[in-house]
Amino acid sequence: MAGLLLLGCCVSWAQVGPEQGGHEIQIWAAGGHSVPGGTQDTNVADIGVRYGWIITGAFLPSLLRGRFEYAVDAVPLYLVFQPANTAYGAGFDPLVLKWNFERRGKLSPYLELSGGTLFSNVNVPTYTNTVNFTPSAAFGTHILGAKYNWSLEVRYLHISNAGLASPNPGLNTVQVRVGVGRFWRGH
Repeated sequence: MAGLLLLGCCVSWAQVGPEQGGHEIQIWAAGGHSVPGGTQDTNVADIGVRYGWIITGAFLPSLLRGRFEYAVDAVPLYLVFQPANTAYGAGFDPLVLKWNFERRGKLSPYLELSGGTLFSNVNVPTYTNTVNFTPSAAFGTHILGAKYNWSLEVRYLHISNAGLASPNPGLNTVQVRVGVGRFWRGH
């Protein structure tokens, strides 16, 4: 509820989508299941908040035309449901690189690459480490509304200790992520 009040404070700066010099704020939730290439039979759920800066105006030709955004995500809750136990954690993604394609009606599709860390109360995966790195890639779209924007995306998330501990089997998940937020341009 407090998050929606925070989003509401930006009403006077509202815009319909990403524009150069604009900002994005969003609250999101995601969940997914492990896929081949790492630890199996594991589910991951996470909740976070994003702040972004739209750095460029639209460029590139035709279907590639869009705007570059840099963002950061705070992830105060990670839940990793492993066969041996459930890990609780928090994370931070200081590097979120996002390409917002030109709007198509009410849709503003995007591609994203991000990276950060996960700190957990027990080892993730089991028998490895409590500190992990979280690179990910996503494809999604903003659904632009008059007041708030929704986002819906598919995300590939890799969780690994990058050799801080041995073994390092890693954990690969495909997640669905839903968010609500706002784009605005300050005056």
